Amino acid sequence: MKLKRTLLATSVLTVATAGIVGAESHGGMADSMTLVSWGGAYQSSQHNAYVEPYLAANPGVSAIWDESSNEAVAKLRAMNEAGNVTWDLVDVVASDAMRLCDEGLAMEIDPEADLAAAPDGTSAEDDFGDLLVNDCFIPQIVYSTTFGYRTDLVGDTPPTDICAVFDLENYPGKRSLEKRPINNMEWALLCDGVAKEEVYNVLETDEGQAQALAKLDTIKDQVVWWSAGADTPQLLADGEVIMGSTYNGRLFSLIEEQDQPVAMLWDAQVFDLDGWIIPAGLPADRLARVKDFLKFATDTQRLADQAKYISYGPARASSAPLVGKHAELGIEMAPHMPTDPANAKNTFLYNYEFWADYRDDLDAKFQTWLAK
Repeated sequence: MKLKRTLLATSVLTVATAGIVGAESHGGMADSMTLVSWGGAYQSSQHNAYVEPYLAANPGVSAIWDESSNEAVAKLRAMNEAGNVTWDLVDVVASDAMRLCDEGLAMEIDPEADLAAAPDGTSAEDDFGDLLVNDCFIPQIVYSTTFGYRTDLVGDTPPTDICAVFDLENYPGKRSLEKRPINNMEWALLCDGVAKEEVYNVLETDEGQAQALAKLDTIKDQVVWWSAGADTPQLLADGEVIMGSTYNGRLFSLIEEQDQPVAMLWDAQVFDLDGWIIPAGLPADRLARVKDFLKFATDTQRLADQAKYISYGPARASSAPLVGKHAELGIEMAPHMPTDPANAKNTFLYNYEFWADYRDDLDAKFQTWLAK
């Protein structure tokens, strides 16, 4: 497979390790799975679209959710070192999948053997296409990190440009930003005059990194830092921030499902991929079960079904024509996707290779800056 790298917790449910390792199996497959995701609306969409249908079709099998995806790399490193991997399938962003694959902590996938073909016979590899950015990664959705803002707190001129985030004069008030360098450093450089196509070239240098942090310094005392995807929607709902970054699906839920006075700022939204990895070294019975589930959960219909519950674009080309209306609201979902032409007039393409290479170093530099 040709790799193409540059492309477009509230409550944690756990189970005792003994309950996983010692689970009885039928037909060589374990009877339980521990699935790791992000909680909130996204995890609910996964549960509704393919976990519940899979469990209904496989009586006696159980699935347990752990909402630790934001700590997946560190926790899988620790589990591997201890020789005790208790997770069966882990939802991660593409750059984390690359790190885990490079470190031997995620197993390689054979798309033809492990993933279902499209209904018309198109191979899984062709159906996922360029979104198969890594030999260990099975993409589920295209999502974006973007901003929402309180419509009642921004005055008579709502923001239309990403640089409103750095404009304290016209948009005074608290902002929420994720507590990591990814996206924040790119937006900072864009709003400090760096051309979009030069952002990663600049960010490779010590001077460029200092420039990004200096721009973030201009709003640092007005930032509420978030770690969980549910944080910004809650801060916006409570009126504690005037604008904040989060995943577009979280904002969709806040705006359309909860009817909050919030609107989307799509400008310079950062496209990204989210998907599954299988931890390396699973016992045969657990691996057999998770592969059986994975083939079902990533087929054409299941990924299309997920879009009934959240405004993320399915990663399979064959799923897109099947995206219809929201399961409860009855509204057409296509206009709420980050990939809709009206929303994608000015997107920023996340560079997976850059962050796979620089993540650890920039994480350390960013945390040092935060502590100042």
